[in-house]
Amino acid sequence: MSFNWDALLLGAASFLIIGLFHPLVIKGEYYFGKGIWPWFLAAGLGFLLAAAVCPWSFVAVLLALVAFSCFWSIKELFEQEQRVKRGWFPANPKRRR
Repeated sequence: MSFNWDALLLGAASFLIIGLFHPLVIKGEYYFGKGIWPWFLAAGLGFLLAAAVCPWSFVAVLLALVAFSCFWSIKELFEQEQRVKRGWFPANPKRRR
């Protein structure tokens, strides 16, 4: 029986990627508002394209994880705006609403 290190590394990488995108969404909405969603879309499409043409499966999966985290972040940006309106997160006083 051999140990599947790739699966463990990809699981840990997905945990880290999700953990990195959480504050990205919060800080992105705080400083720029939900209007940055096209940047997440463009980044997601770029990472998805890179995953589609990458010859190494392990790297392709990592790129796809980042791509779909970017896509999910678009949804989270709009939800973060609602969380700020409810008072669950601070609003940026220097940014116009």
